[in-house]
Amino acid sequence: MTRARMPRPHEVAAAHRDQRLLRAVQERQHDTAWRTRGACQTVDPETFFPSPTESPETAIGFCRTCEVQGECLAWALEAGDCHGVWGATTPRERRAMLVAWQAEVHGASPCLMSA
Repeated sequence: MTRARMPRPHEVAAAHRDQRLLRAVQERQHDTAWRTRGACQTVDPETFFPSPTESPETAIGFCRTCEVQGECLAWALEAGDCHGVWGATTPRERRAMLVAWQAEVHGASPCLMSA
């Protein structure tokens, strides 16, 4: 297993503009029962935790059709979960998004919504 690296500045800058993150910011804490409506309810949970040699595209495909994608990503970012696919994002994408999320939600830097 490889060790996770810190996201590079250009990855964080891209995360600030990512529509999935903007949606997560808007939909966070919108619905506390979001898990009961997830498209993932009908799929083997292992699908969302592919091995390092497997593509995450199957899981991402399910997430892209899901009505609670924003809430799911918001939960993963708030929990700091960097394993598996959440809200149609990979762990690498979420590491960069986490920096932007912390800035927006916890006020550490300029507002994400104006990015």
